[in-house]
Amino acid sequence: MHEERAARPYPTARSFDRMENGMAWAWRYEGGEGKKDAGGSEAFPSQSDAESWLGQSWKELVAAGVVTAVLVEDERVEYRMSLLPAGE
Repeated sequence: MHEERAARPYPTARSFDRMENGMAWAWRYEGGEGKKDAGGSEAFPSQSDAESWLGQSWKELVAAGVVTAVLVEDERVEYRMSLLPAGE
C-alpha cells in the first residue's frame, strides 16, 4: 500500500546553516506569463552545490510551471537562466 504524501509545488534542497562568512546560495523561481515570484529553493553552502542541485531538479521545476531560475547569494543576483528549451 502506498502512503500519500502532501505534494509540494516546487522541489526544495536540503537546508544548510549559513556559512561562517554569512554567505548562502539559493534559487528563486519565476513562472510564465510574467509571474515573477514562483517560489524558491532552500539555502546551499556553495554556488556549485546550488548549481548541481538545479541540474538534477530542473525537469521537476519546469513540470511545476517554473520557466526561469535566478541564482542569488544572500540577496545579490548572480545570474538568471531560462529552464525552457531554446526558442520557447
